[in-house]
Amino acid sequence: MKKPNNLILRTRFSDRFCHWIVVICFFLVALSGLSWFYPSFSWLSGVLGTPQLARLLHPFLGVVVFLGLLFMFFRFVKYNIPNKTDRLWLSHTKQVILNRVEQPLQVGKYNAGQKILFWLIMLSITVLLVSGLIMWRAYFSHLFSIEMVRWAILVHSIAGIGLMLLIAGHIYLAIWVRGSISGMVTGYVSKSWAKQHHDGWYDELQAEEKNKGTKTL
Repeated sequence: MKKPNNLILRTRFSDRFCHWIVVICFFLVALSGLSWFYPSFSWLSGVLGTPQLARLLHPFLGVVVFLGLLFMFFRFVKYNIPNKTDRLWLSHTKQVILNRVEQPLQVGKYNAGQKILFWLIMLSITVLLVSGLIMWRAYFSHLFSIEMVRWAILVHSIAGIGLMLLIAGHIYLAIWVRGSISGMVTGYVSKSWAKQHHDGWYDELQAEEKNKGTKTL
């Protein structure tokens, strides 16, 4: 099926598939993790069956989340390298939020806010992996001192809450910017959406199309 001329491919199927696998596993891990954070949340362990099953599956699903994000890191890191144009976006953050931008911001495939979120998520999941391995009772915790394991539990809890907040912000912004969620579902966004939110990326794509047309002629 040929895509309409007004649509642009933003996210390939393999990237979207990985993204949604990470989403599902993350929510299972987050909810089961919260069930041990505070007694009133104990019922959340039911998302993975019984409390015993939750304790068994939680770390394995956490590793799946890490591997999924690692794949996404290598796929998207080149688009998330900070550059000079990010300063322009950051200096107009208020206008962006209010949707009152009156000048081109030269935004690439991802804006400065998305780049910051990208690096914070990758940092958080790395901390969660390391601390999680240290406190993983079935396999690794016996290799470390009790004091080290206790510190790992504390760090793991803080990083886990931090990552949940980052993901909550990511979801909120995806809903707020109309067209973002459908873009991650279908892979395509409209040209008007790309031009409005990522004008620099849009201009690059237009230049590529123009060059291809020239070569064909």
